[in-house]
Amino acid sequence: MSALEPIPAQHPAATVPPAAGLEPARMVAATCTACDLYARATQTVFGEGTARAPLMLVGEQPGDREDLAGRPFVGPAGAILDKALDAAGVDRERVFVTNVVKHFKWRPSGKRRLHERPNQAEIRACRPWLDLEREIVRPDLLVALGATAAQAIIGRNFKITEQRGELLPSPDGGPPVLATFHPSAILRARTPEDRERMLAALVGDLSIAAEVIGKG
Repeated sequence: MSALEPIPAQHPAATVPPAAGLEPARMVAATCTACDLYARATQTVFGEGTARAPLMLVGEQPGDREDLAGRPFVGPAGAILDKALDAAGVDRERVFVTNVVKHFKWRPSGKRRLHERPNQAEIRACRPWLDLEREIVRPDLLVALGATAAQAIIGRNFKITEQRGELLPSPDGGPPVLATFHPSAILRARTPEDRERMLAALVGDLSIAAEVIGKG
């Protein structure tokens, strides 16, 4: 997947050679201050899964539960994702899960911390970590969960309402990309019927991903 842009020399991710593996990358990412989000987050939430996993799932950012646990997709959206992976016949051991932004961006609402969408500067500042994860894991397929992740990987003109479920070439020469709904969007659906429809679409898209990566 060698056509990735070089990581900027001043970025902390540049200090980790891909051959070093995931643990050294995770340790350096834990101290990252490349954007201001680190100041209000509990901790960096680095990607998690098997090195050399054929399937990489990329979401937007960690949520409240993930920020506290330090692990991606362990909250309600993660439960939906696990359910969809199981229904699609995808072995979780063959999946690496991560986000385009590694710190939780939030605003207070009483005692709650509400998600706020990361801006382009924050996404750019965190992109070297995603690129490093891709170089280390070297997946056969990326699945972008939600519009923010899809636009960060494919391009800002990508529309998930029009191109969801399509197998697309990576713009940087990496593995192909398939975009689908983020599990949190299913949780926010207005009606039970909408939730069932979106969950079925997510399962269908993950079934396509399962076919792409094969049985291994």
